[in-house]
Amino acid sequence: MKPNSGTLVINIMNGGKAEAYEGVYQCTARNERGAAISNNIVIRPSRSPLWTKEKLEPNQVREGDSLVLHCRPPVGLPPPIIFWMDNAFQRLPQSERVSQGLNGDLYFSNVQPEDTREDYICYARFNHTQTIQQKQPISVKVFPMDSLNDTIAANLSDTDIYGAKPVTERQPVLLTPTGSTSTKVELRGNVLLLECIAAGLPTPVIRWIKEGGELPANRTFFENFKKTLKIIDVSEADSGNYKCIARNTLGSAHHVISVTVKAAPYWITAPRNLVLSPGEDGTLICRANGNPKPNISWLANGVPIAIAPEDPSRKVDGDTIIFSHVQERSSSVYQCNASNEYGYLLANAFVNVLAEPPRILTPPNKLYQVITDNPALLDCAYFGSPKPEIEWFKGVKGSILRGNEYIFHDNGTLEIPVAQKDSTGTYTCVARNELGKIQNEVQLEVKDPTMIIKQPEYKVIQRYSHVSFECIIKHDSTLLPTVIWLKDNNELPDDERFLVGKDNLTIMNVTDKDDGTYTCIVNTTLDSVSASAVLTVVAAPPTPAIIYARPNPPFDLELTGQLERSVELSWVPGDENNSPITTFVIEYEDGLHEPGVWHLQTEVPGTQTTVQLKLSPYVNYSFRVIAVNEIGRSQPSEPSEQYLTKSANPDENPSNVQGIGSVPDNLVITWESLKGFQSNGPGLQYKVSWRQKDFDDEWTSVIVANVSKYIVSGTPTFVPYEIKVQALNDLGYAPEPSEVIGHSGEDLPMVAPGNVQVHVINSTLAKVHWDPVPLKTVRGHLQGYKVYYWKVQSLPRRSRRHIEKKILTFRGNKTFGMLPGLEPYSSYKLNVRVVNGKGEGPASPDKVFKTPEGVPSSPSFLKITNPTLDSLTLEWGSPTHPNGVLTSYILKFQPINNTHELGPLIEIRIPANESSLILKNLNYSTRYKFYFNAQTSVGSGSQITEEAVTIMDEGKMAGILHPAVGAGKAMASRQVDIATQGWFIGLMCAVALLILILLIVCFIRRNKGGKYPVKEKEDAHADPEIQPMKEDDGTFGEYSDAEDHKPLKKGSRTPSDRTVKKEDSDDSLVDYGEGVNGQFNEDGSFIGQYSGKKEKEPAEGNESSEAPSPVNAMNSFV
Repeated sequence: MKPNSGTLVINIMNGGKAEAYEGVYQCTARNERGAAISNNIVIRPSRSPLWTKEKLEPNQVREGDSLVLHCRPPVGLPPPIIFWMDNAFQRLPQSERVSQGLNGDLYFSNVQPEDTREDYICYARFNHTQTIQQKQPISVKVFPMDSLNDTIAANLSDTDIYGAKPVTERQPVLLTPTGSTSTKVELRGNVLLLECIAAGLPTPVIRWIKEGGELPANRTFFENFKKTLKIIDVSEADSGNYKCIARNTLGSAHHVISVTVKAAPYWITAPRNLVLSPGEDGTLICRANGNPKPNISWLANGVPIAIAPEDPSRKVDGDTIIFSHVQERSSSVYQCNASNEYGYLLANAFVNVLAEPPRILTPPNKLYQVITDNPALLDCAYFGSPKPEIEWFKGVKGSILRGNEYIFHDNGTLEIPVAQKDSTGTYTCVARNELGKIQNEVQLEVKDPTMIIKQPEYKVIQRYSHVSFECIIKHDSTLLPTVIWLKDNNELPDDERFLVGKDNLTIMNVTDKDDGTYTCIVNTTLDSVSASAVLTVVAAPPTPAIIYARPNPPFDLELTGQLERSVELSWVPGDENNSPITTFVIEYEDGLHEPGVWHLQTEVPGTQTTVQLKLSPYVNYSFRVIAVNEIGRSQPSEPSEQYLTKSANPDENPSNVQGIGSVPDNLVITWESLKGFQSNGPGLQYKVSWRQKDFDDEWTSVIVANVSKYIVSGTPTFVPYEIKVQALNDLGYAPEPSEVIGHSGEDLPMVAPGNVQVHVINSTLAKVHWDPVPLKTVRGHLQGYKVYYWKVQSLPRRSRRHIEKKILTFRGNKTFGMLPGLEPYSSYKLNVRVVNGKGEGPASPDKVFKTPEGVPSSPSFLKITNPTLDSLTLEWGSPTHPNGVLTSYILKFQPINNTHELGPLIEIRIPANESSLILKNLNYSTRYKFYFNAQTSVGSGSQITEEAVTIMDEGKMAGILHPAVGAGKAMASRQVDIATQGWFIGLMCAVALLILILLIVCFIRRNKGGKYPVKEKEDAHADPEIQPMKEDDGTFGEYSDAEDHKPLKKGSRTPSDRTVKKEDSDDSLVDYGEGVNGQFNEDGSFIGQYSGKKEKEPAEGNESSEAPSPVNAMNSFV
């Protein structure tokens, strides 16, 4: 057990057998207050047994008949994944005619001649032990009807022969399940899988129905060409008879499966912790359901309550424990166990009997600041037992606060919905219970709002002139405002032409790109206001100039035909200023509710000078008119006379009604208040109504002042409520409002996801599965799951370092996810948590998994030094990322002759602990190409290449390569044939003699020695084009790289073009993570790490005498 922790660690890495720890574990935590116990934890070691040896007889079947190839995999823990492949490790194609059943058998509804093959192989993959077991190949031979007719033709008449059908058609017969009926039992919440596979010719089509009902929508899926019916998240309502019908042109067959859905226990009401004071009463309730109905039993401190110490204040009544007149010694931890034959639930509930005087947790003299007409929330967090009563006072000798202008929350908070300047002052919170009293003071300051008293105005400016926008503000003297200017909602251009002053923005030398909307934003610590204006840049006027300007404002506004809900407005247009008026904009001011604020009423065409306006009740209207032309808007006209409409009932109710809890035991109902003119009369109020959905029949209602929020306290956690808010004034109610659905407050999820499983796919990728938590335990809107995972240690290093946890979030009700970017040969831990709107739930127990070894990276460097006539020294650095335990290094090299041809490839295996090597017995004056890589037990890593030249021996003739052992036949024979020809030897002697004469002549003329620069010769061969052998005639053709058509470079770290590239397969073992480096055991089982594809290697010709394995055969060079 870890120190200072309840975690039990079982480590068998250093010895021991997993079977020794198989069993059921339970954790108990105990102190003087009681004992809590955990759920049972079952540990079982994984098993991957070998396939039983058996002799398989060939299957000989007539064309059109049905066939079943049995897999019968060994029983493992967890069960293996079954798939069928051929000798080339390709998935066998499946269709409506040929498919794999749930038990792993391969079913043929009817066989065809193309089904004849000898390599039907069933594989069983045991993910937990990372092994694959292979069944011996099964042979199938299909006899076509034509060949059978030829065999028996002598015994049939001509009429029989010509009248017989090539293949006998048959009506459907079910291969599985057998009989006409069967039964199936599934647990609630699981996935229900029903299967029907039929034989017949033509191939039958499967259809599913539920007798007496419909298949559940959104939860029903068809798999395996509709042969498998899949229903997810089954419930008791899914019980019933399911019929599968197989049909072809000759008839049909059916089978009825009777499904019964049972249920392990699930919570209806889990017991909750209970805090009581001495002498109080309380109850613990434990209610669960299941099929069959679970049995409820109670424990006290981990001991069955029947044999636990007596407590006179405690009485057990079935699923309820009743406490009466508790005492401090009654504190204890109670466990409720709900169990049936399919599982059990266990919950701990702490009954804590405390006698505590009140405590106030809010800091004293805390300062709250708000803007006028905004709500103020003053905190008074408290604790005590019995639960204290909270009262609020204003001022030192003020009276207790009451009335609709205040809202008192259950957590002690005082809310002033609409704070005014006279709300400023000292507020006192008093908490009292029978054990004492305590008080705390907080300060409230109500500030004046920030206003822009002179807003920037619309401007039309000619190019290359100056423009200035004003933004004059008024603010509370105790707040420090900051002013920001934006252009088109972005920062101002970084241009010295833009000058920002205290109350204005000036733009010098205006250009066309300065056209746009300019916004002045004023921020304080408590509020923010903004105003915008448009700048239009126009060309300079022509000469002689025609002045185009905004129109003059309209005048002589007149109201006529006044009615309760309408009035007619007329006006006289102002001067157009050489640009016709296109539109008149009519605005109104409500002098009763929003004096000084103008709103858009309507717009009319520029040819119209009268308009009939619709009005609202209880509004003191004034109107003004603005003329618009292509240049811009005129100044507003002078306001019209005022017109006060009569009061009426509200026409509408508040909009955007919502119900969202802010804490687990409340429901905050909010809405958008009606604007002043929407009230239709004085005394605007709201009737707020609510009831718990599907629980309460009657509505609970309250009438509140003109606010936009009401808090319902004491609600259950996250339950749906029906909500409606109706407006009313002194004249009556608005129409009946529509209902909306809200939820009380969310709480953190109660339980962690269970059954967390990790399947390592390869050395860098893993897949994690978990069971979804029951929705009732989420206690909020399910947002998804978070997977926390971190690297514990690298297996070869065992080094400790800072643990960096990574988090992956999976939205919605997903139950699996991929973990990418893992490091090979490392140990990881992970846990899973469910997330709702409140936050994260508890973490699942940490799950440990390990990534297998991978192939290493390339060696960090390769240097070739100390060239001599027949030797080179190689030095190298180990790979930066070994990704496992290095087993060896592989060195391959081959000579390059003067015609850029590659010689035979020689391979040397070097121990992993070496870092240098001297190659001897090399040819003199010869260029060699080296390929170097590292190996782990998984395979070879990427290679590094280099080239070097041995020193020239001037006393011998250079240029002839002696064939090395294992050289390619075509290349070696060509070199030997040329070197042994007499004419070639004579030609070389003549060339040598000519060179000697030229050297003597140069020596005589210059009277000094000189020789050809060796560097030029080396450069001449530094970039050879390697010519591989053509496949058709054995000659050498032009070399071309498959990637980029570039010649081989010295020091290149990429393999030559003679590397054979294995074509990718759409459906091979690589898709299952095994790679191509697996090995076969003697019993035919396939065992290997799940790794990526093998690195490319240079071609070695056909000289290898080693028999290729089934895997390496795919990479051999032909």
